[in-house]
Amino acid sequence: MKTSDFYFDLPQELIAQDPLEDRSASRLLVLNKKTGEMHHRHFYNITDYLHKGDCLVINNTKVIPARLYGTREGTGALIEILLLKRKENNVWETLVKPGKKARIGTKIIFGDGLLAGEVVDIVEEGNRLIQFTYEGVFEEILDQLGQMPLPPYITHELKDKNRYQTVYAKYEGSAAAPTAGLHFTPELLEKVRAMGVNIAEVTLHVGLGTFRPVKVEDVTQHHMHSEFYQVDETAANLINETRKNGGRIICVGTTSCRTIESAAAPDGTLRPCSGWTEIFIYPGYQFKVLDCLITNFHLPESTLLMLVSALAGKEHIMAAYEEAVREKYRFFSFGDAMFITDDSNVTSETDN
Repeated sequence: MKTSDFYFDLPQELIAQDPLEDRSASRLLVLNKKTGEMHHRHFYNITDYLHKGDCLVINNTKVIPARLYGTREGTGALIEILLLKRKENNVWETLVKPGKKARIGTKIIFGDGLLAGEVVDIVEEGNRLIQFTYEGVFEEILDQLGQMPLPPYITHELKDKNRYQTVYAKYEGSAAAPTAGLHFTPELLEKVRAMGVNIAEVTLHVGLGTFRPVKVEDVTQHHMHSEFYQVDETAANLINETRKNGGRIICVGTTSCRTIESAAAPDGTLRPCSGWTEIFIYPGYQFKVLDCLITNFHLPESTLLMLVSALAGKEHIMAAYEEAVREKYRFFSFGDAMFITDDSNVTSETDN
């Protein structure tokens, strides 16, 4: 299986630069994973495709303002840092630009000295370990100095940083948002609950590994970076009960999917657990828990495109992406959504 098998041509103008004013007003392409049948709706129509007794699995991680701009002590050279993973003793694994100016021992000053950092090691793929020193509470300083870590393909300034958070974000730790969840409003979630659909909350702190390009031509040789996840007893019980009663497990986003697939026993049973996952899902993978998936439209040749191809089949996915391009859907983080379903009784109504 080649990485190039997952290439598609995406016009630059289809990359969404700004979130819609109404989160739930984005378009929704409904794809039957068995037949390849497609329907065009809006995200607020998602309730037409959920059934009483289903379980929606959401990722309640919260994005931290992980992008910092500082100056190198002594030279004043500008340095950009992206916080990736918290270690011990105020040490973070970071992505630094430009890396050549961040050798071991380099000291970086942020916010006129409110925060200082020293490069203490260089690790996998050139990431830097930086030890920070400060007075007060790190999270408060980060909130003051840091910026939301929008992906590089978004060039517009984000006016309201809460628009890069889901409405159910709780636990800080992500370097990127679980973007499929950005479409939900509190009102839409309440409507889902009122239908008798269970909502299970899990946590996966999204790192850059999810978004790193696949640099090998043989898909199986790609290595995913580890990300921390947690499934508590309430979520595990909800998911297990749903499966036992014949309901469907519908993940909101690839991060929720990778969380429950990482936590599941071979028979699909979940138990309360936490840890680090490097799970890489591509065609040929047999899903243990997941039935359906709400997701955004992903980058060509990305691990996320490979994941959805594992669920619906590469031919169906690539056909759906061709249709999305033809119909001028908005792509990536602030873009439109897709619902990959197994329900053959979907409405044929088109709501444009």
